[in-house]
Amino acid sequence: MKLFPGEKTPYIFAHRGYSKIAPENTLPAFQEVLNNKVPGIELDIHLCKSGELVVTHDDNLSRVTGCNAIVEDLSFDEIKKLDAGKWKAQNFAGTHIPLLRDLFDLVGNKAYYDIEIKTMKTNKTGITEKLFDLIKLYRLEERCMVSSFNPMPIKFFKQKAPHIPTAIIYSSDKEVPWYLRSGEGKWIAQTDILKPDHKKVTKQSMFFNSKIGRRPVIPWTVDDQNEAKRLLDAGVRGIISNDPGNLKIL
Repeated sequence: MKLFPGEKTPYIFAHRGYSKIAPENTLPAFQEVLNNKVPGIELDIHLCKSGELVVTHDDNLSRVTGCNAIVEDLSFDEIKKLDAGKWKAQNFAGTHIPLLRDLFDLVGNKAYYDIEIKTMKTNKTGITEKLFDLIKLYRLEERCMVSSFNPMPIKFFKQKAPHIPTAIIYSSDKEVPWYLRSGEGKWIAQTDILKPDHKKVTKQSMFFNSKIGRRPVIPWTVDDQNEAKRLLDAGVRGIISNDPGNLKIL
């Protein structure tokens, strides 16, 4: 499958925007992607209580805003009042958590996207339908891939939009169920792409993948030039990095 027509490989994604420079998953971080001519953006979305697609990573907003609350329990009117920049540096004070729509308004088709769905639920919540509708509204079907640790929303999204590439994310982290730590979710969701923790990419894993499925591999999160070279030499199709400009592969 051709992921992003017209784009060269390896695909390079700025992790949560250019999070080395600006507060993760905020408009300043996404603006830095454009400023530094990074071709791709990786980001995270939640469905908040009032139904909007909110761009933030954690389930709990405490780390990036100081507010001990779950994203899904708050309306966007409540979320947009929180300061999501001050934790990074004082000059980012007053930066707010954006909507996915805000990101698309800012960047549009000037980058390609890896949109990670954040939900622990295994039933339909409406997040996949709203995501597809927004991608379609902005005519970004050929500029997006959709990923998650949770195979169920990816399965639902694939049913809705089989023409948009999907990826399963996995790692050995204790928060990931043991039965999904080696990418087994690809069988449940029938994903097109594998998104492992970079430490899980070995010659053996790449050989096995070449024999079964031949799915493109795009590992995270890689900030070291030597590690990026190892992964590219192993045959990965892309790299996700907090500091992609430092990798000298743009």
